Amino acid sequence: MKLEEYRSVGIVKKLADETSRLASLLGNVKIMHVCGTHENTISKYALRDLLPENVELIAGPGCPVCVCPARDIDEAREIAKKKNVIIATFGDMLKVPSSDGSLSQAKADGADIRIIYGPGDAVTLAKKNPKKEVVLFSVGFETTAAVSAFEIFSSPPENFSVLVSHRLIPPVMEFLMGVGDIKIDGFLSPGHVAVIIGVEPFRVFAEAYEMPTVVAGFEPADVLIAVLMILKQIKDRKARCENEYTRCVTEYGNLKAKKVMGEVFEVATTHWRGVGRVPESGYKLSKKYTKYDARKKFEVSLEKEPIDILPGCSCHLVMIGKIYPDECALFGKKCTPKEPYGPCMVSSEGTCRAWHKYGGIK
Repeated sequence: MKLEEYRSVGIVKKLADETSRLASLLGNVKIMHVCGTHENTISKYALRDLLPENVELIAGPGCPVCVCPARDIDEAREIAKKKNVIIATFGDMLKVPSSDGSLSQAKADGADIRIIYGPGDAVTLAKKNPKKEVVLFSVGFETTAAVSAFEIFSSPPENFSVLVSHRLIPPVMEFLMGVGDIKIDGFLSPGHVAVIIGVEPFRVFAEAYEMPTVVAGFEPADVLIAVLMILKQIKDRKARCENEYTRCVTEYGNLKAKKVMGEVFEVATTHWRGVGRVPESGYKLSKKYTKYDARKKFEVSLEKEPIDILPGCSCHLVMIGKIYPDECALFGKKCTPKEPYGPCMVSSEGTCRAWHKYGGIK
């Protein structure tokens, strides 16, 4: 199909009709996506309203801003208090609540915090401010990690360092399969992550766990085609790992990017806000690049234990698909995009933010 056809009302309606026809042959099906961009597409185009009642799309921990633990934000705030330090990070990170406040509040208190559009902007800041320390607070999944790795690999200036907060998608998907009270019948895997790492890392779900898995793109037809592919696997009783996003994703992904990431980073067990400790699900700088490690450069230590989920917040349940955003008592009341109380209301990739903007389920 041509790109514009992926938003065609006629094609979307045909896909929805075919989905309903196939779903009528099945029982209840719960499909989890692990991508904030997928949630945006699903909510913006009201795709849940087009699905039959027995097919449910739930959101997993697919928003990198949402799953960034309070500890990492607290560390960024601590570094920001130091003299002649510039914190460079993405705009979505400023309002994410932490234990005692946000980066936005730290900025209001006088910290020098700059919004950037990519890791390269932080390197440019370091070159333009040689008498200051520039710290890139680098948050994101494999997609962002690839760009950060390239900047570190390219010998940035000595006054540049990185507060690494990257998380890896396949390990958290595997972790969720072990959570007993979460029912998942199929996975929609994020296309942008697969552009970097390829389809191959997702094959374990079909081959080892017999979980229908489809790597999907981000247009309305992409999502519905992927849902249809999962339903066909369930009907055939044969789990496969399939690639719907063939126009962008290959079997092994971006080999050059993966090589640089493999040199710059080491895989580490990390903590996910709302999920917990997930084995081998994040990155830390490899020994060769520890001189760029902001945690070591500034000897960061926190006086008290960080608080990931504030009292009354249900983001931890939203992030693992146990509840929908409007089932949280604070949704749209104490927690709004203007004044987010929980992390899922901050970013455009947050499930609560998407539901607040587009109305959730009719």
